[in-house]
Amino acid sequence: MISRSEYCVVACAEAWRDNGEVLAAAMAPVSTFGARLAKRSFAPDLLLTDGEAMLVGLDGEPEGWLPYRRHLTMVTGGKRHVMMGASQIDRHGNQNISCIGDWSRPARQLLGVRGAPVNTLNNPVSYWIPKHSPRVFVERVDMVSGVGHDRAAAAGATRFHRLGRVVSDLGVLDFETPDRSMRLASLHPGVTVDQVRAATGFDLVIGENVPYTREPTGEELRLIREVLDPEGLRDREVRV
Repeated sequence: MISRSEYCVVACAEAWRDNGEVLAAAMAPVSTFGARLAKRSFAPDLLLTDGEAMLVGLDGEPEGWLPYRRHLTMVTGGKRHVMMGASQIDRHGNQNISCIGDWSRPARQLLGVRGAPVNTLNNPVSYWIPKHSPRVFVERVDMVSGVGHDRAAAAGATRFHRLGRVVSDLGVLDFETPDRSMRLASLHPGVTVDQVRAATGFDLVIGENVPYTREPTGEELRLIREVLDPEGLRDREVRV
């Protein structure tokens, strides 16, 4: 039986399909397993990072040195595809990882803006959100950290602005709509449209026949279970 977390790994992997030779930067276990699965299966030209200063091979061993200044050069040159997280995200892909509540007196302090603005305006960005809920998928983010389609357009900064997909524990979302607002692209098997609608704090674009997220192949399942995540960390991140 295929678990929800395994569908999530496959959906994350698909974010890097046809990217060519770029640095796949993931920031959570499931998205990291997705990047490594992509390289082992259909995206052999991907570069993988340990998240600090090394390029790593399929076995996780260092293959090259990537000092931070070079990493930033790849970011500003568009040669990295990062899969970030989001404490909040809205219908146009604006992301918040900074604070909850009014900026002048926030109820919660989070990570801070970090590199989200530069990421979203210079290299491809996708998102992995392990808990799809109205608290995360909001009508309006409390602060913009990562730039969404509407704000990029208003600033005239769309030339290198590329938001790919948003993968959650319920399905896959994208921005393939006329106004670049969020659309339900696929459901993970076992999830219903009504579940996604109830877990989203704004009106998603939902077609009449939403497909299911693709099944992992037998070889992909073997890689996930025996090579990439034999300890089952994916099931700790995606709890059904």
